[in-house]
Amino acid sequence: MSDMLLFSPMTIRGVTLKNRIVVPPMHQYSAEKGFPTDWHLMNAGKFAAGGAGLVIVESTKVERRGCGTIGDLGIWDDKFIAPLSRVAGFIKQQNAVAGIQLGHSGRKARASRPWEGDRPLERSAEIEDWDAWTPVAPSAIAHSERWPVPRALETQDVKDLVAAWGQAARRAHEAGFDVLELHGAHGYLVHEFLSGRSNQRSDEYGGSEANRMRFLIEVTEAVRAHWPDHKPLFVRLSVEDNAGWGPEQSARLATILKPRGVDVIDCSSGGISEMAPILGKEIKYNYQVPLAEYVRAHADIMTMAVGLIIHGDQAEQILRDKQADLIAVGREILNNPNWPMDAALKLGVEGPFRNVPPQFGYWLGTRAKRGFGTRPSTWQNGLREAGPEADRELT
Repeated sequence: MSDMLLFSPMTIRGVTLKNRIVVPPMHQYSAEKGFPTDWHLMNAGKFAAGGAGLVIVESTKVERRGCGTIGDLGIWDDKFIAPLSRVAGFIKQQNAVAGIQLGHSGRKARASRPWEGDRPLERSAEIEDWDAWTPVAPSAIAHSERWPVPRALETQDVKDLVAAWGQAARRAHEAGFDVLELHGAHGYLVHEFLSGRSNQRSDEYGGSEANRMRFLIEVTEAVRAHWPDHKPLFVRLSVEDNAGWGPEQSARLATILKPRGVDVIDCSSGGISEMAPILGKEIKYNYQVPLAEYVRAHADIMTMAVGLIIHGDQAEQILRDKQADLIAVGREILNNPNWPMDAALKLGVEGPFRNVPPQFGYWLGTRAKRGFGTRPSTWQNGLREAGPEADRELT
């Protein structure tokens, strides 16, 4: 089949993706004092080589205080440009578009890695700048009883952070990235400003919905001032957080952001509290896709769908139903870095091995032509044929 939307090219501004498959930003917690390591090169590189159209490098922090853990990537200084450019360059060598997410952890900063307990760090000799790494937030309100009370940002601090995001965008451009995403979700700093639960300020950045949106709007404007007009800009939102911020608010915000240069809303959920708003209720395929569909319809903006998207035909149907414009495959691509190639094979796309490097695509192609009747070890029927057993495996 040659009419698959999933494998059709897409041009946003001056950047063309070879397909609609996106590797979303996924924290690796493996940087050394903010600098990428060989792990980052390998991790992003394998996804690019696997056939994804766009690979977005994990949340990279716009200032030191914004680091979530001791392993976060940094972009708060020009010294980070050269090492990040190596990662961007390798992604592009594999015929994928290189993206990067800019973020700030806010009151969720200075934490342990998830597999180490996902809790506040304790002071140690390993952390040389402990006092400078103080969690900050719109208001002095802790994330939960388990977390420390952050320092409330002064008005000038907020304006300085807006400028920091702009400079981070400049560095991302100079490092060679072609897509930029602003992290406004999952209970981190931008989301903290949006939420009435975490933002109880009385200045221009708090109170009304318009004031709570102001920080992200100003960040977007500062970023666009330094991010070339021909390069796309994404924003990730927790479209639903079950704490007063929901799809209607997200659509209103997207309507404001679009004329300021935002092209795509990456639609996720949760994070402002320790409760997962949707996943905690039900575990099923496409569980967050309706969020992307709502924002797309009500804000007239392109969206990216995320959330338990496992199979190629599942992703194709999301696009055909006009629920989203791009498909983010996260944890499933961790399981199979060659997911795009695998999906193309299962969907009957012509030349499924042509969109990956010949170092392995050539050999897989020659094996497929031999007619032994065997299937790859990753072969699995999609949703149309898997039946209810597939859903039961998830529970």
